[in-house]
Amino acid sequence: MKVSGDPIVSAICHCDDCRAGGRMIEALPHAAPVRDAYGGSPYLTYRDDRFAIVQGSELLTGIKLSDTAPTTRYVASCCNSGMYLKHRPGWWVSTYRLRFTGDLPPVTMRNKVKPGTEAPADIPVHNGFPFGLIGRLLAARIAMLFG
Repeated sequence: MKVSGDPIVSAICHCDDCRAGGRMIEALPHAAPVRDAYGGSPYLTYRDDRFAIVQGSELLTGIKLSDTAPTTRYVASCCNSGMYLKHRPGWWVSTYRLRFTGDLPPVTMRNKVKPGTEAPADIPVHNGFPFGLIGRLLAARIAMLFG
């Protein structure tokens, strides 16, 4: 994977689909973790035009929670590592943060955390998707349209 520029957001998602998708990936033989210790999936989310598969695309396998699910999670079939997910019709790609090394941007929020879920409050915790995240996604789309 190759990404350019800053991510739209660096967040941890605790929605039911991300939790189930993470469990599905981690249940594959020899799969590397994609979830944190609290069951959330840490992502670095990029605009579509700032993300590319530059090598090994033939090894990527898409998996869905159901045939009609709008989200496809891509796994490297050689090692069963979760690489990224694509939500249709979204204009962004959420890469699994644990696939990156080096100096990464700090995680800025936890999304879709259900009441009573054990998760640290070291960063903002939201029960849904906060307006700030929606605003960042919309701003990214506008930036893609105009340059």
